[in-house]
Amino acid sequence: MAGITDLICKTKDGKLSFGNFELDSKQKRSDFAYEGDLYKVKTFKEITKLERNGMFVYESVPGTVVTDMLATEEEVTFSVEGLEDSSITLELEPQMEYGVTISGTDIGKMKTNLGGKLVLSVEMEPGQAYDVKVVKL
Repeated sequence: MAGITDLICKTKDGKLSFGNFELDSKQKRSDFAYEGDLYKVKTFKEITKLERNGMFVYESVPGTVVTDMLATEEEVTFSVEGLEDSSITLELEPQMEYGVTISGTDIGKMKTNLGGKLVLSVEMEPGQAYDVKVVKL
């Protein structure tokens, strides 16, 4: 696994890492302070979910490990690792178009729904991390 020893942590370069797909039962950590916000993570082999100040940020089915997540107004970048193909949902700006790249491969343009959700699939091999970049167009 990608080396997360806690359910959620701030990396040395100031990015956010969270999740653990190796857990057999759901575990959570609340009130993790990061960049002035409070985060909550729920994770195990079936799902990983991240909330910021009680609002949805990230969800994967099945569970994943996310490392080096950085979100700005213009883009979201992170590395993701899991045991099998995963469906990932991100909360972004409603009804906006985004360019999506996975490990350097251009996946194309995707549009968020009325609620701002963007759903993408990542084909995964165990033990390999995949770099995801979502940029507002």
